[in-house]
Amino acid sequence: MDSGHRRVAVAGVALSDCGRVDGATPYALHAQAARRALADAGLGREVVDGIASAGLGTLAPVEVAEYLGLAPRWVDSTSVGGSTWEVMAAHAADAIAAGHARAVLLVYGSTARADIKAGRRTSNLSFGARGPLQFEVPYGHTLIAKYAMAARRHMHQYGTTLEQLAEVAVQARANAAHNPDAMFRTPVTVDEVLSGPMIADPFTKLHCCIRSDGGAAVLLVAEDLVPDSAKAPVWVLGTGEHVSHTTMSEWDDFTVSPAAVSGRLAFERAGVRPDEIDVAELYDAFTYMTLVTLEDLGFCGKGEGGAFVEKGRLLRDGGLPTNTDGGGLSAQHPGMRGLFLLVEAVRQLRGEAGEGQVRKAGGRLPELAVASGTGGWFCSSGTVVLGRG
Repeated sequence: MDSGHRRVAVAGVALSDCGRVDGATPYALHAQAARRALADAGLGREVVDGIASAGLGTLAPVEVAEYLGLAPRWVDSTSVGGSTWEVMAAHAADAIAAGHARAVLLVYGSTARADIKAGRRTSNLSFGARGPLQFEVPYGHTLIAKYAMAARRHMHQYGTTLEQLAEVAVQARANAAHNPDAMFRTPVTVDEVLSGPMIADPFTKLHCCIRSDGGAAVLLVAEDLVPDSAKAPVWVLGTGEHVSHTTMSEWDDFTVSPAAVSGRLAFERAGVRPDEIDVAELYDAFTYMTLVTLEDLGFCGKGEGGAFVEKGRLLRDGGLPTNTDGGGLSAQHPGMRGLFLLVEAVRQLRGEAGEGQVRKAGGRLPELAVASGTGGWFCSSGTVVLGRG
């Protein structure tokens, strides 16, 4: 990290129970994930002097810290949708590198699926109708409609096809088949994706993420804690963040996401190139998100994402294994899913992904991974480059 003096490592990662979890509260999922991440690191909660959390409680992360029995001296509650956790990881890494904290716990939990099933909440059509959004909400411009409109622009401008977008869903499901914890593992075909019920043109049901319950936690530590940790470290090599717009009329180009900036910054700070990355974990609330993020991170040229995702390139044994756990399209998506991207990236680098483990030539483990989260309707992005050794 170029912002401080101490190296920063991921010492522990974990998921709570995920999928269909009807008997737990969001707080319980936070606690379960946190306990498991600390156990994974082989460290006690007394080392944790920082916490980052968003999305729960009136005073997040104060309520979560209290529930976990923590009294941190460093906190972050940055909430920028799906990119929240990559942005928080960047902030935490900077704080640790600068000596403001020694061990920061990033933790999340949600019972989004169970709450709807039990009638405790309803699906939201919009994030609100105040501020800049007041100019869009009255016209029925829902969140998914914004993504759909951006996808249509890419299709018009670059000739991207429905079949190419469907390939993203097909390959995510194929990866999920190797993940015993994925919510949906049955293979799907391009034709099945295309023939599903229309949600927002051009997105049919399988173009859209699933709704699940679940939580995750990641423990970032200063390098002096690495010898006390149970697992070999995965180092934070570089991070980047960027926000671009909230009102669609202020988005200059629907075919360019904020990952174009956050990715460039993360790779530059890590001192690596996109073509050196072995595993990519990308936010995929919709198939178009994956495709355009691949372009903006530099894995292919602008407008070439459609051709890039063809021929199984995103499979665990493909040219660029992407969303190796099945992603939000098939594995789990309880809300702000960015923390799950970090968990999977770390597990892949450690060689702990079981049947879904990515292997390089000669059976070697991957050495570099990128996790890139997207928030809102391409409003924000956070990118983290991770590496072994």
